[in-house]
Amino acid sequence: MELYRAAHPGSPSAVRQPRLFVRAQLWIALLGPSVEEGIVGIGPTVEAALRAFDVQYLAGLRPPADAIGHRLAFRNSKLSAA
Repeated sequence: MELYRAAHPGSPSAVRQPRLFVRAQLWIALLGPSVEEGIVGIGPTVEAALRAFDVQYLAGLRPPADAIGHRLAFRNSKLSAA
């Protein structure tokens, strides 16, 4: 985990420091009360689990693509009405 944090110091896993544990030969990085309720990364290695955690964490920060399209259409309609 320390090697991954050193290589990716600004990553969500480095900043938020999820718990790491092994289940059925898979590493799990978890931030939150449970796998069902938290942000989770799962992989065959610690690095893979942390990388998967980073992807899931960042995906939760982005709005869905269709929401972006609706906002742009709304903004463009306001600009053309002015």
